[in-house]
Amino acid sequence: MLATRIITKRLTRTLVFGIASLAASALSPFAFGAEPAEVILTCTNLVSGTGWQIRVNFEHNTVDSNPAHISSTEISWHDATDGGNYTLDRKTGSLTVVFPSSTGGYFLHDRCGPPKGS
Repeated sequence: MLATRIITKRLTRTLVFGIASLAASALSPFAFGAEPAEVILTCTNLVSGTGWQIRVNFEHNTVDSNPAHISSTEISWHDATDGGNYTLDRKTGSLTVVFPSSTGGYFLHDRCGPPKGS
């Protein structure tokens, strides 16, 4: 049982490190000023593995057509459809999602990077 937990922890760490490295290398070109007009990123929930894509438009300062605050270090936006407040760390690809509610709300931690095959 202990050996299984150790192996699982090591695999999880390796997977998270690999995703973080990939995201950092993919995000670094536009993190340092060489921004394309638009970029598509695939975001993945680190717990469930669920993935989806977001479209960042630097010319219009939007993410999926939602107004966004874009700085050299992060991109943040509010999605009125799901009520979430999103903050993407441009260096690491770490995406924090905050869903407020009357009971205190909750946070999700995801990772974003280029689509597979890019």
